[in-house]
Amino acid sequence: MVLREMELDDLDQVMEIEKDLFSVPWTKEGFFTFLMKENAMFLVVEEKQKILGYCGILTVLDEGDITNVAVRRERQKEGIGFFMTDGLLRLCHERGVNVIHLEVRSSNQTAVRLYKRLGFEEDGIRRNYYTDPVEDAILMTNTRKV
Repeated sequence: MVLREMELDDLDQVMEIEKDLFSVPWTKEGFFTFLMKENAMFLVVEEKQKILGYCGILTVLDEGDITNVAVRRERQKEGIGFFMTDGLLRLCHERGVNVIHLEVRSSNQTAVRLYKRLGFEEDGIRRNYYTDPVEDAILMTNTRKV
């Protein structure tokens, strides 16, 4: 497995994963727009030219907001999400981004456990943040030094 920056050529495979996993998926144009931003960093995990997962973050000064973390359904529970998100955190810290936020569906306890293993702490709730289905978001922050 290789962790690398997302490229435009990756978008078709990224969109397959996005549409499979999320009830309200991002559009290809949305990903394209974020890939062009200087304050955005998107990574993919690739194995034998197949994208297994992706994650992204938007940064402002020394803080960042993780926008998405996704792993192909058939490859979940193999440690790919941990590998990818840990790599993202390390790159952020190398670039001086030391406070990282995210939100996660309250029902996604697998992701909550993953984020806690990576040093995130719960610090709030956004009521009815998600749609389809309507659900609260758990807010989490990581301030650890990698």
